[in-house]
Amino acid sequence: MGERAAGPAGGGGGAEADGGLDLRSAAFSDHTLVPERCSRDGGDTSPPLTWSDVPPGTGELALLCEDPDAPGGTFTHWVVTGIPADTTSLAEGALPEGAVAGRNGYGETGWGGPRPPVGDEPHRYFFRLFAVDRPLGLGEGVTADDLRAAVEGRVLATGTLVGLFGR
Repeated sequence: MGERAAGPAGGGGGAEADGGLDLRSAAFSDHTLVPERCSRDGGDTSPPLTWSDVPPGTGELALLCEDPDAPGGTFTHWVVTGIPADTTSLAEGALPEGAVAGRNGYGETGWGGPRPPVGDEPHRYFFRLFAVDRPLGLGEGVTADDLRAAVEGRVLATGTLVGLFGR
């Protein structure tokens, strides 16, 4: 297998090195396997996430999960906007009141779990949380590109958690 993509712009190491938010999951640790129940074929349940260190002045939190190792280029698994600034977690399979689900790469709204090609090395799933300085006002079905454009110049802090999944 050739060189693997570096990941979504700004993605990489642990949450602290990435930009101040400490993003974690009770279901997996950074750079470990995402549970089967979260995969497309194993239940398609979004993983639980928790975070801390949201900076003062945050108007909204937004979340993006992408697989940069997908055969056709970066694949979007989850876009969530409108997460209230005082929220510190997402429960497994649920979104808090006020949060808005965007469109994933499967063409559906909400979480679309990992489903890499059989035999590939485990793919990397970059969960990126953005703290932005004002509400973004994005509606249901927003895309990853829409989110990236909306947060441009508005990001106060970010956190990244990377999960792995193969079949």
